[in-house]
Amino acid sequence: MLKNVDIIKFKSWRKLFLDLSEITAFFGPNSSGKSSLLQFLLLLKQTKENVDRSLALDFGNAKTYINLGSFHDAIYDHKDDEYISWNLKWNLSEKLIINDPTAARNIVMFEGSDMAISAEVGIRNQLIRTESLCYEFSGQKFSLNRKEKRPSAYSIDTSGSNKNFRFIRNQGRVWDIPGPVKSYSFPEQVKTYHQNADFLSDLELSYERLMDRIYYLGPLREYPKREYTWSGASPTDVGPRGERVVDALLAARSRNEKRSLGYKKKKQPFDVIIAYWLKELGLIHEFSVEEIAEHSNLYKVKVQRDSSSTPVLITDVGFGVSQFLPVLVLLYYVPEGSIVLLEQPEIHLHPAVQSGLADLIINVSQTRNIQVVVESHSEHLLRRLQLRIAEEKILSDNVSIYFCETKRGESKLSTIDINLFGEIENWPPNFFGDEFGEITAIQKAALSRRLQNTK
Repeated sequence: MLKNVDIIKFKSWRKLFLDLSEITAFFGPNSSGKSSLLQFLLLLKQTKENVDRSLALDFGNAKTYINLGSFHDAIYDHKDDEYISWNLKWNLSEKLIINDPTAARNIVMFEGSDMAISAEVGIRNQLIRTESLCYEFSGQKFSLNRKEKRPSAYSIDTSGSNKNFRFIRNQGRVWDIPGPVKSYSFPEQVKTYHQNADFLSDLELSYERLMDRIYYLGPLREYPKREYTWSGASPTDVGPRGERVVDALLAARSRNEKRSLGYKKKKQPFDVIIAYWLKELGLIHEFSVEEIAEHSNLYKVKVQRDSSSTPVLITDVGFGVSQFLPVLVLLYYVPEGSIVLLEQPEIHLHPAVQSGLADLIINVSQTRNIQVVVESHSEHLLRRLQLRIAEEKILSDNVSIYFCETKRGESKLSTIDINLFGEIENWPPNFFGDEFGEITAIQKAALSRRLQNTK
């Protein structure tokens, strides 16, 4: 699970620091920087997935998760002589133990379940370069920094609780060490030039696994189709636009995957869980995915609006069903322990369904150990989270709520404090507009009209 994120000079954020919980939600007006955290994590993820090892950061194109343009577009205030820097801290899925490679027998050198990475990227000689890289693990820091007097060369350093540890250089000519690879990896020369640096690959692998656990669904989703083609592939997710949602459904069915709705509740087939939530939230009565003809690889998604209606294709019912389906399937399809980024999941949903969406997120967070990060405009989603905290269905410590706003062109972040009773203790001005002011204005307008009618 991601614990906290510290980002400096990215887009409209001069500095962004936040702690993340099992459920983290961002609210605020349009163009206030809410989506920037999600975009930054996706920037790191697509950089990791790019096969070009010379790229410090992959700012994207039409085929990646996001397209941020260029370094000039992504750097705060568009100052090319500045640096984008960050620090991520996260929990490892399993405890990592690193033995001393120079010892004759297994002696634990470092061990722990938490890790952090920090890096700084800028433009040097018209190329995007990683200026520095540092991993922190087991109270120790392992850093790769550019040498001041020789900008083309880097030095590997260590500092921390284990005062006895130092990198041991192999005998022979002291060759220069080049810079980091893809802003998160030490160059191979670090490991070949030193006798005891191979374990750095374990740190890099832990970071790559973190990136692999991140999944994303954007706000603009594909229109439903009258028929779907499935070749038997098993996608990793439903796609950033939900374009692979039926593929994911059929893949889960073919593997006989089952899910549970909670503690001591019997596991049920994947399709049944999906149908349950669609019915529970009042979207439809029945749901099915059927092959049009045997061995045709063509499928149709059929829904029944209520118990007395005739089943129809998903294209012939309200738009909300097809827009919500990718959210639902993604949360149950990804592996346990994943990090799911949802951008405006409430789009095209009735207010009652937006409230139910909060219950869905709480359920997968608790039963599947899914960390959910939401960017939203939905007051109904927030209100339901408050209610469940008051009802003790979820702890307030397991929910982080933030409000974003822009002041003088710079995005600012405020923490929304929710107490044990589900009450917001520091409600920002105009959080969801001036609700009280609107009610007062309505009453005044109504009174004025009554007075006019009386005259």
